[in-house]
Amino acid sequence: MNACAVTGHRVLGKNFSAAKLEKALRSLAAEGIDTFYCGMALGFDALCCETLARLKGEFPIKIVACIPCADQSARYNAREKRRYEQLLSVCDEKIVLHERYEQGCMFERNRYMVDRCSVLLAYLENDRGGTFYTVNYAKKREKRIIFL
Repeated sequence: MNACAVTGHRVLGKNFSAAKLEKALRSLAAEGIDTFYCGMALGFDALCCETLARLKGEFPIKIVACIPCADQSARYNAREKRRYEQLLSVCDEKIVLHERYEQGCMFERNRYMVDRCSVLLAYLENDRGGTFYTVNYAKKREKRIIFL
């Protein structure tokens, strides 16, 4: 299994570095990771997807959009919806877990990605929330975890 899942916060902290993110994704692709699972949320996920789209010109990689519910972008503003649709268009595969939002569907999406990856790339700044949950799930599943 040569796959990586990404997880991170919707709001990126002052210490976040897009250059470090690109370096980490480039390094994973260079070591043979060929499939990247992206949860398609605002913030870290979107930035990962954009970066991976650029790297597709250099590496034979596949981006898999893991969408928790078909109406994921329902509460996004017009600009965020355009960006979301643009990001979906660069993905090689789209997996939609639920037709509509259901309680727990975001966590289900995160478990889905971790279960299919060999490595998790995480931007974790808080010890609560979806990213914290996903990192702990990956630890239980004995996945390799790279922290940005």
